[in-house]
Amino acid sequence: MEKNLHFESLVDLCKKTHEEFQRYATRAVDASLVMRNWFFGCYIIEYEQRGEDRATYGVQVLEALAKRLKGMGVKGISTTNLKLARQFYCVYRERIQTSSDLISSPEIRQTLSDHSISSTPLANTTATFLNRVTLSWSHYVTLLTIDSADERRFYEIEAETNGWSVRELERQIDVSFYERLALSKNKEDIRRLAQSGHVIEKASDLIKDPVVLEFLGLEEKVSYSESDLENAIITHLQKFLLELGKGFLFEARQKRFTFDNDHFFVDLVFYNRLLHCYVLIDLKRNKLTHQDIGQMQMYVNYFDRFVKTEEELPTIGIVLCHRKNDALVELTLPKNANIFASKYQLYLPSKEELKIQLERIEAALEQIPSTPH
Repeated sequence: MEKNLHFESLVDLCKKTHEEFQRYATRAVDASLVMRNWFFGCYIIEYEQRGEDRATYGVQVLEALAKRLKGMGVKGISTTNLKLARQFYCVYRERIQTSSDLISSPEIRQTLSDHSISSTPLANTTATFLNRVTLSWSHYVTLLTIDSADERRFYEIEAETNGWSVRELERQIDVSFYERLALSKNKEDIRRLAQSGHVIEKASDLIKDPVVLEFLGLEEKVSYSESDLENAIITHLQKFLLELGKGFLFEARQKRFTFDNDHFFVDLVFYNRLLHCYVLIDLKRNKLTHQDIGQMQMYVNYFDRFVKTEEELPTIGIVLCHRKNDALVELTLPKNANIFASKYQLYLPSKEELKIQLERIEAALEQIPSTPH
């Protein structure tokens, strides 16, 4: 019996080791493809800048290069892919080059003049790329569709830290995650998004306005109730958690508590492990009223007094409504309240409209003098 137990431990250890090396191999293949394309882009730029054959500049040189490489059996090569490699190098060369002294243009220029790959430290740079490049080539292709350097860097950080698949990255870009966060930020916080990503330090950091629920499959023109909305959210809970943001854990729906012989029900109860606090969400199908805000205030007060522990931070309340009046919310709530109102919408937002709003806010913020430290 004891021998069997030892043998099962041996099997388990070998299995886990195999799986770990499989993950490492997949990671190494992804990083190698990124690294290869970075060098391809570098070689192309260096070739163009040296001006050795001006007749084949632009698309012509890429078409000729793709044709020759395909003929040599090099896989994954097309004119489009070489264009992306060139663009990738142009966008990322400064950050990747400065991350290591092993990767530098002089050595690559020497390679091109010598026609010898041995003068490029490819073997040494592999480890650097494995440490620095944490996304796949498909992720970078998606990121290259973003013109703004700040916005692109934000999505790169979020994809890395949250382990987004390419599909999830594309969705977050489509639903304008960056713009929606930035619209609620001041000048310094907007800059911080591009430097550090979405950092959760206080209650307001959790808020998006609007919250996009296109994945629920509900149509704006079809009559649906708050119960229908709640059921759809529970059915698509994983996607809803991704839309809410970092650190959310689901605890309960229709959480009942009793006070003075009256029963009350909170639509959705979450816990945020980053802020160490409860987050209550109430769903409102119609226009937000001051009674809705007062009801949420009562829910938050109850949780603060009877549910949360002394070590936990104050409870956050979010009223998720179809329509709201910001002036009403501001008038109803006291300053520094832990209660927020966000609109939800069942369709993808207009990226152009959000960008225009963000540009207006950034322009207005630039007129405000920075507070001396």
